[in-house]
Amino acid sequence: ADLPDDEAELERWLGEPLRAVVTPAVAYLTNKRGYPTLSRRHQAALARLLQHKPRLLVSGRADAHSEGLGAHVQYLRYLVSQRLAPSQQERYEAPYYDFLQAPLQPLQDNLESQTYETFEKDPVKYERYERAVYLYLCQRHQPGGEPAVVMVVGAGRGPLVAATLRASAASGRRVRAFAVEKNPNAVVTLRGRCATEAGWDAVTVVPGDMREWEAPVLADLLVSELLGSWGDNELSPECLDGAQRYLKPGGASIPTDYTSYVAPLSSSRLWNEVKHFKDLAHFETQYVVKVHNAYPMCAPQPCFVFTHPSDARTVAEIGAIDNSRVAQLSFDVPLGGELHGFIGYFHSTLWDDGSEAVHISTEPSTESVGMFSWFPLFIPLRTPVLVPEGGRVEAAFWRNASRHRVWYEWALTEPQPSPIHNPNGRSYHIGL
Repeated sequence: ADLPDDEAELERWLGEPLRAVVTPAVAYLTNKRGYPTLSRRHQAALARLLQHKPRLLVSGRADAHSEGLGAHVQYLRYLVSQRLAPSQQERYEAPYYDFLQAPLQPLQDNLESQTYETFEKDPVKYERYERAVYLYLCQRHQPGGEPAVVMVVGAGRGPLVAATLRASAASGRRVRAFAVEKNPNAVVTLRGRCATEAGWDAVTVVPGDMREWEAPVLADLLVSELLGSWGDNELSPECLDGAQRYLKPGGASIPTDYTSYVAPLSSSRLWNEVKHFKDLAHFETQYVVKVHNAYPMCAPQPCFVFTHPSDARTVAEIGAIDNSRVAQLSFDVPLGGELHGFIGYFHSTLWDDGSEAVHISTEPSTESVGMFSWFPLFIPLRTPVLVPEGGRVEAAFWRNASRHRVWYEWALTEPQPSPIHNPNGRSYHIGL
């Protein structure tokens, strides 16, 4: 009936296929009215386990209370009824718990209107972008001066354009904005906003691929939201490399950098979801997933880092940029368990003017609370591996790039070596 002293022991249970929680009658206290109750610590532990909707059982002698074990059952029903109602964000995320989704193919697929609409409701992301543009304008431009040329690359239906215009009004600095977008359906929306919304007369809509457009003027600032669940896994480096041809010397980018993070993950639920496909290719694919029934075995570590803009400007210089990366990481795992793969996050600096920095992040220690545009990334292993108590997990991760595609490879080296997953992008890649 005693709970473990180490809270991580309870966390580990959250990664197991939990079906029932048994509460022994001897674990209950007796309140002033003579009825069974649980200690605050037991209540808190049970509330966390209830996230996975297990069956609740009571074990013990029938004479544990004058009303039998029924009094304990009634108390558990009361605890369940007192749970806080889910927040709006929790209601939005619940259908996606442990649901595997392949990452976007941003240059091959056009987003549907409903997807844009969902992302545009994010209460945190666009407020952070607006603040970043505001700080940039205040730092680099003067009130009443020449308009700052701002190019929003991958503009979608215009939320970043709108954030830029609000930042312009708040800072008292004028802007001349270009909205570059390849999705023809989103271009229709952008043109409609230019025709009907106040302030949008300063916006020029550019239909087409940002890497191919020949800009009429050079930009002071590039603004983009091309990040994926693992930072660089939706081709942000390649897209921004191509777009910086039309950036002035000394020009800036929002975001200025982004770093992917990764941690060992125990989750038989997610691993079995992949196993259901019954082929190797799905074990060599990375998945966007709202991780729920899982246990991160230790804190994440930085993996791949990208900064923008680079010094390259000509086509030849840009073509010579190497966005390949390799990272060899070692993780100390305090509590043992079964390793099923890795969980990926990102952290991005949108702007830092020296006195204030604006970030967006899914990495737990710096998470942007309330932001739901990105779920973590699940990187599966073909075969689960048992990690001993106080053990070590060592793994290598590769980001590979060619002229026509980008792909990731990964392999475990400790506590036992695994095959290299997805060699040469044989099972999954992102097309350029």
